Amino acid sequence: MPKKKRTAHKKKKPTPARKEQSEVKRSDLMENLPADMPVESKQRLEDIKVMLDKFQKKALAKFEDYVMGLALLPPTKAKEVAKQEERELSKAEAEEVEKRVNVLLLVDDADSKKMGKEELKEKLSTVFQKMAKEVDKHLHPVTVLLSELWQSCYDAKYDLVQMIAMAAPVYDKGMLAAIKISEIHKSMVLKKFEKYIVSYVLAGSLVQGRATPKSDIDVFIVVDDTDVKKMTRAELKDKLRAIIISMGFEAGKMTGIENKLNIQVYILTDFWENIKEANPIIFTFLRDGIPFYDRGIFMPWKQLLQMGRIKPSPEAIDMFMSTGEQMVDRIKSKLRDIAMDDFFWAVLTPSQAALMLYGVPPPTPKETPSLLREIFVKKEKIFKEEQVKLLEGVLRTRKSMEHGTKKHVSGRELDGLLQGCEKYLQELKQLFKRIDEIKEKESVVESYETVATVARDVLRIEGVHKVKDDAIPQVFKDTVVAKGVMPARIGRLVKEVFAAKHDYDKGKLTKAETQQAKKVSRELLKDLVEHLQLKRGRELERTKIRVKHGGRYGEVILLGNQAFIVHDIDHEEKEISVADVGDDGGLQKVRGASLEELEHALAKVEIPAKTFIKQPIFDDLVKLFGKDVEILVNY
Repeated sequence: MPKKKRTAHKKKKPTPARKEQSEVKRSDLMENLPADMPVESKQRLEDIKVMLDKFQKKALAKFEDYVMGLALLPPTKAKEVAKQEERELSKAEAEEVEKRVNVLLLVDDADSKKMGKEELKEKLSTVFQKMAKEVDKHLHPVTVLLSELWQSCYDAKYDLVQMIAMAAPVYDKGMLAAIKISEIHKSMVLKKFEKYIVSYVLAGSLVQGRATPKSDIDVFIVVDDTDVKKMTRAELKDKLRAIIISMGFEAGKMTGIENKLNIQVYILTDFWENIKEANPIIFTFLRDGIPFYDRGIFMPWKQLLQMGRIKPSPEAIDMFMSTGEQMVDRIKSKLRDIAMDDFFWAVLTPSQAALMLYGVPPPTPKETPSLLREIFVKKEKIFKEEQVKLLEGVLRTRKSMEHGTKKHVSGRELDGLLQGCEKYLQELKQLFKRIDEIKEKESVVESYETVATVARDVLRIEGVHKVKDDAIPQVFKDTVVAKGVMPARIGRLVKEVFAAKHDYDKGKLTKAETQQAKKVSRELLKDLVEHLQLKRGRELERTKIRVKHGGRYGEVILLGNQAFIVHDIDHEEKEISVADVGDDGGLQKVRGASLEELEHALAKVEIPAKTFIKQPIFDDLVKLFGKDVEILVNY
């Protein structure tokens, strides 16, 4: 990220949106202090304020585009540091800790593509620490990446958002305020209604990267209504919604945050129905939302959406497709009353249906034209730019009428819109046909290529490393089926998939046969992948040396020229080391490692060749685990 800023030789004029973004909040720590505060405390705060102002200028001079907020954190206690480091601090160390001024820097790392998140955080932390030392040796910066903050919420670890909620913002582009008021509001809601709340999620423009300091703070709350007996579900929703919204006003007063907390309350049954009906708002909420509290409802659905497992039903697609013509007929009879609403839905919902048919979750109205242009005009070249502009015109008209900037529509405008919509829908019908053709071809080719790739992987572990595509079915039969590695049924399915691809290339495959080929491919892929996983798991087990030492069990995993050592496999927080495997088979340069490093190494390693254990490794096991080490056989 810093490189991008340094390479800009000319200072660009900010766009209007950029100007608005730059109107950040700069808080004064000396505001609203108690009248009876001791003079020493006031002087200490004044010193801290001067210190933070200097540090802020340095940090923003270099990273203004990326620093989203800067806040003063609560002071560090020496006892807490001693507990974290599991050692007694000297008197000098304790005094040094007590003098620390902790300052949080929230950094937007969305544009970081040239380096990993850990590397980026390390580099930024080093730069900020250097800046802090130049200001004052007691200044202690804590760098938090926005992606790191969101990931902690995905992992149901809320320490970071709670830390931000306790901090005093000094510089803020809007994100710190949003997190602070949302976390406080969430705590109030859970304290009173924890039995019913299943998810509390921050969403909207803030988490989509489109926010300004004036943006609303959108939160979604899902309420469990599955065990309601004393009142109807609607009564439960209305009752909780009224109280929860009033708590939002109270949280705003407590924090002094002027932005409006926009609260949406859903009951669980309605939430599920909206998913089935492909509600664009719910899809956007699942895609972009950040859970500040979740009892296992939001994150599973979010992950399923990311995996492509939540898809609109055929009925939903048909409904979206048919809505357009129904609305055009309605427009003809009610031009003067509800023309603008009908024109809007007439072109929007079929447009969303086209995107859904292509495989894209239904977008919000604002996103729909840009997606149509990107996918169908530029990429596939099967739709016209003028039709996308017509859709954009309808959306603009609705927005201007909604905001009151346009209060009347002439008959000529209505006639033009009606003709444009009818033409637009005719073009959409042709678009649906072209999408069907594209998806049909993609499904056959994708199924074939996936099966061919996985089949090659199976052949590779059986010793066949090179084979032509058209020879795969016969080689698979001779090498895998004939030797009893997999049943004859699998060989027949491989042959059937390749035959279907051949027929499709010749134009002989019917639509029903295409569907059957896709079904066969799914069934075959499941069996092939399970076989590969089982084979790979067995081969990896052969690379492990299991040992017993002092009543504990350890493990050495040999992965080519590296060996990972798990000192106690039953301990919850595993101690892991990594060593190089020398030419003599011994373990060299033993050093600390993490569970993530081990998982990464296992994920990228090919199925290992036969592993031989040489004498030096036995001596090294004694060094690692002690003289009482025992090697387990047939464990």
